Amino acid sequence: MNGKSRLLSLDEPTMLLVEEKFAFKRRLASARDKELFGIFDEPLSEDERLALKYLYAYMPLNDLADYDGSLFLAHVRQALHIRNVAPWGERIPDLLFFHFVLPYRVNNENIEEVRLPLFEEIYPRVKGMSMADAILETNHWCHEKANYMANDRRTVSPLTLIRTALGRCGEQSTLAVSALRSIGIPARQCYTPLWAHCDSNHAWVEAWADGAWHFLGACEPEPRLDRGWFRRPARRAMLVHTRVAAGYPGPEEVTLARPWYSELNLLHRYADTKVLKVGTVDSDGNPVRAKVDLQVYNYAELSTIVPMHTDESGSVSVTLGIGDVFISAYGSEGWGYAKCRVGQTDEVTVALTKRLPSGETAQLDMVPPPDLPDFEDDPVTEEEISVNDARTKQEACIRANYESTFLSEEDADALAAECSLPPVRVRNVLRKARGNSREIAAYLREQSPEYGEWSLRVLETLNDKDLTDTFRETLEDHLTFSMKVKGETGDDTFASYVLKPRVDFEMITPYRAFFQRRFGDAGIREFAANPDLLAESIENDFEIFEDLKDYRGSATPDGSYRLKKGDRLSRDILFVAASRSAGIPARLEPSDRRPQYLSAGTWKDARLGKSDASAFPGAVPAAESGTVIWMMDQESEEQAKYFHNFTVARFDNGTYHTLQYERGKADGWDEPFEMRAGHYRLTTGIRLEDGTALIRLHFFEVKPGQRSAVPLKFRKRRAEVPILGVANLSCVAESPAGEKVEVSKLAGGNGTFIAWIEPDREPSKHLLRELREMKDEWESLGVSILCFIGEDKWNVSLTLPSDKGLPSNIWFGKENKAYETLASIDGSMSAGHPKEGLPIVYAVDAQDRIRYRWAGYKLGISKEAVKALKALIR
Repeated sequence: MNGKSRLLSLDEPTMLLVEEKFAFKRRLASARDKELFGIFDEPLSEDERLALKYLYAYMPLNDLADYDGSLFLAHVRQALHIRNVAPWGERIPDLLFFHFVLPYRVNNENIEEVRLPLFEEIYPRVKGMSMADAILETNHWCHEKANYMANDRRTVSPLTLIRTALGRCGEQSTLAVSALRSIGIPARQCYTPLWAHCDSNHAWVEAWADGAWHFLGACEPEPRLDRGWFRRPARRAMLVHTRVAAGYPGPEEVTLARPWYSELNLLHRYADTKVLKVGTVDSDGNPVRAKVDLQVYNYAELSTIVPMHTDESGSVSVTLGIGDVFISAYGSEGWGYAKCRVGQTDEVTVALTKRLPSGETAQLDMVPPPDLPDFEDDPVTEEEISVNDARTKQEACIRANYESTFLSEEDADALAAECSLPPVRVRNVLRKARGNSREIAAYLREQSPEYGEWSLRVLETLNDKDLTDTFRETLEDHLTFSMKVKGETGDDTFASYVLKPRVDFEMITPYRAFFQRRFGDAGIREFAANPDLLAESIENDFEIFEDLKDYRGSATPDGSYRLKKGDRLSRDILFVAASRSAGIPARLEPSDRRPQYLSAGTWKDARLGKSDASAFPGAVPAAESGTVIWMMDQESEEQAKYFHNFTVARFDNGTYHTLQYERGKADGWDEPFEMRAGHYRLTTGIRLEDGTALIRLHFFEVKPGQRSAVPLKFRKRRAEVPILGVANLSCVAESPAGEKVEVSKLAGGNGTFIAWIEPDREPSKHLLRELREMKDEWESLGVSILCFIGEDKWNVSLTLPSDKGLPSNIWFGKENKAYETLASIDGSMSAGHPKEGLPIVYAVDAQDRIRYRWAGYKLGISKEAVKALKALIR
């Protein structure tokens, strides 16, 4: 450490608030006082003591449950050391340091000692640079470590992402923010929580340099700051936010001010905005307080982008994008909803009623903000692009060299033979484990001699991502202590509901030995004979405390048990994990996540949460159920697919909660469905090419012991497929082997889908994933798929022609630097480098007429193109 030193400071009101919240957290976590607060008995500097108290004051409950004070002390000391070492450290105001450098958490990742390892690797590369250049260089380092791949919603730690080398945008941005904070640069993760014009969402990074915030795509280096492929779609966002684990007195708009965190609205930096005032009134028109959920249509459900509360005058205001928003409101006077076109109004009023709609239908057009062209005041030069592209190529090679160290198929086959295990299954788990494959292999070598195939079945119960950050100690715990309580349970039931370590999306820890020691043999026998006794024990000892919304269920089961406090989901996860540790088959019910155990072949609800039921008039006990028959619309061309074009939501605690049936489920809907009695909403939707969603809402009630017939209908989409132009397919393209071929010779009999892509950038990766997902449909159309890749990206796409997951009717060609093939096929497209617009796609009919066209980021391109081509083939 150098000789620089400067005391941190907070104003007196903030300091008093920190002391108050710190004292509250200490009382709250009294069950773990020594583990968490023992560090305050050590010699601490003034800065260390203040920084620690600040972190504890706003710490989410799951961190109090799962981590010890020594981890937080090490983190604080490293942050203060780096602040003294980095040349920009003394220029960063305390406000920014506390909120955007000091925090140890970015998202819901598990916490590790990551700051010093990242600092030691990155700082030598940026030492002596300006802050802006250091940010750009850090992102190049991030690109060396990780590339994009979609996966589940649990966020892995930066060290796991580095080990895996693949992750979704939320994980890439978690790595980039952690990397920037590790060199003392203020950084924050930004989200558009949900797109309004297409499904999914996106996360990126903002970093502070010399007085200003700048944005960048995580692990996606650009020649300058404030660039990125997402800049144009972000202009269509309804909300862009970042969360701060503290109160926030900065200049940004605070959309949510919660006791333990703040949500900042950053939308004005990216899109046109408008302030919308929402009012809530009772049936007589009098203002009333209410909880208000502002929602958009995404993945076939109405999902909340920001929850708010109206004040005593029955009003609340928020800054949103210029698109449509669905408003759901709930208070003591009942529930109500409204749809608002933000661009056309300043105010909307929602009337609350005690009567929930049943048998009623509503049709809504959800129109997203308009698609506006991108612009640059000072565009980057071709030289800057060329230098940046050369670097990204080199970084991709560095990452590929690292990935080559993962265990291969040959290694997997040798391991399978050594362990007497099926080679195909061993190959599968090692491939998914990636950088953790040697750890998984070592586990199999150690455990297969005694447990045989069961050592492999533990791995097969895990989510793919779990294989990248679950280690031998944890795997051994779940295998050996599960086998101790196997009993007479059938193998498949045992594997899925006893052996399986994961309950929801919590971090997997070695909790079985912990619970078995706590319960003892007598307790295990008692709980196994009557699981309700275990539920009663947890109910009596566990205090519900709803902490940060986005961290619900993040605490580990053993951490929740030690702390004896947590949110409802953490309590339910605790029950399932403890039950499995005692050999009791248990689960969270798949559709609505109720904790259940298996008894005499029947799933029974655990007796937890006596006070959790809905307070709405007409609410019925959770145990009562009825039957629903879905009446399919025989005239519709839409195939009903869950989370694709329809969802079902149950009314609980003031809002409709979507049932978590299997994503993409398309069969079995003609069979009777048993559902809990209560009020429901069926949402069906059709997404048009401009992003507009044609929605149909049908409200219905399921009554105890009765059967309900519910029509599953879709609105009609526009039947006409317009002619957008004529494609010139007489131009010449270059094949992977360097052969020249006329594009018309590659065209399909029923039409052609043509795309220009960048395989190493997220928008094109989404398109390739969609082509894989719709492989069968593409192959059945009788069309050709032509994918052109620029010379500058050809080296990162060499494996695509041999990718068996892609449709067999796909062809890859090389595009020159001037994109002359693109300009030849579409005369309206000028030659040049359309980097900001990729992917660019066309659906061309058998007469070479353009019937579908899109440029830039969008989810569902494959689906839309298939629909257009199918309509022409009929």
